[in-house]
Amino acid sequence: MSVSNPSLRAMTSSPADPQGDVVVNVFGRTDVGRTREHNEDAFVVADLTSGNATLQPEVRRHVLGPKGTLFMVADGMGGAAAGEIASAMAVEVVLGELRDSWIGRDTADPEVFVRALKRATASANQQIHTFATSHAEYRGMGTTATIAGLLGDTLYLAQVGDSRAYIIRDGVARQITKDQSLMQKLIEAGELTEEEAAQSERRNIILQALGPEAMIKVDLTHQQVRRGDILVLCSDGLSGQVGKDEIARVISEEDDLVSACKRLIDRANEAGGPDNITVILARFEGERLEPPGTTDEVGHRVFPLPETGQTAAITAEIPQQTMPRSPLAVPTLPIPVSELPPQGDGVVNEAPPAPVPVEAHTPDIPSADAWSSAGTVKASELPTPVQSMPAVAVTDARRKRGMLIAVLLLVLLVVGAVWFVLHTARKVSPAAGADSARAAAPQPGSGGGI
Repeated sequence: MSVSNPSLRAMTSSPADPQGDVVVNVFGRTDVGRTREHNEDAFVVADLTSGNATLQPEVRRHVLGPKGTLFMVADGMGGAAAGEIASAMAVEVVLGELRDSWIGRDTADPEVFVRALKRATASANQQIHTFATSHAEYRGMGTTATIAGLLGDTLYLAQVGDSRAYIIRDGVARQITKDQSLMQKLIEAGELTEEEAAQSERRNIILQALGPEAMIKVDLTHQQVRRGDILVLCSDGLSGQVGKDEIARVISEEDDLVSACKRLIDRANEAGGPDNITVILARFEGERLEPPGTTDEVGHRVFPLPETGQTAAITAEIPQQTMPRSPLAVPTLPIPVSELPPQGDGVVNEAPPAPVPVEAHTPDIPSADAWSSAGTVKASELPTPVQSMPAVAVTDARRKRGMLIAVLLLVLLVVGAVWFVLHTARKVSPAAGADSARAAAPQPGSGGGI
């Protein structure tokens, strides 16, 4: 947000006070849109220190506590009421798991917080998947999940699917999550531009969601926030209809977050409102936060967990399946990355301890034309990387030992052949002598008579 008032500029540019507070101003809103019959989106804002998960005034503006604040958007899919159930389950399970694994523990360690977010996301996936497989009418249902937790001066995010998180700083919106979608892969491969992807008929195909599969890969990232930053969490009902520049412009023009949420949803509906629309806006203030700097990095920044070797989604993930939002679509089989052993919490191990450069092992991504003509690509159709075998050095001693063994084998072969010949000859010679003796003996009745 641009600051034109000199007094406000002085407030936002003063140095941070480590003993100061972080103040969270937040509001969220969801809308069914103009096409859908019911709303399959869900969201939650929760002050984890007080345990208050409402949008009452005490949460809409609160001082950040030692347990942080949670923001979450879930975009359900599956047809009928399945998507609505999936998104509601995701929100409920994540909150419940955080109460058990984070709020109830006497720690403020960021790594413990990130692990709790990851575990909560995996638990939501497992419970939705179990429910869907035991109810035939809901089979295949799922939901995206974009979860952001503010602890201290840092946002920690867990991402599954294509809902988004942006940071707006100095009037500029920057995406801090990465879509797990077909279009994102084609953009990264250089097959499409962002503008072309936004117009593609396949822009709603996502590669992962909570529920359809038993195992998921949670993309864990982090972003340090600055004084005056605004966090935007939204479903693709907003990001698919309103560009990030317009989102930033609307928010920069509206100091009131309630009005800003309404304007953004109105803009999405004016653009057609083909999907449910959900948005959360949170402005961060307070003396504890540093003012914005010209060298600050804003974007998709991986949070590494030591034992998993967590790496960026682009370097550690090959598309596991294509999951169109249509309930009639049949997902393809997962490809080998999902065969890595689970870590015990329902999350695919994102990368081996010592990852090899991705160029050596990542199959080529099909071109946009190939996707258009062939539809989804199955695992069996992807090229298999060729791995060369390491050369084995042969020493002189090893070579001599091999020659000696070969000579001994040859000698044994010759001795065996000679023995066989002699043994056979001995058998043949007595038989030949007996035949000669029988031939020489006079036959009865032969010879001269008187």
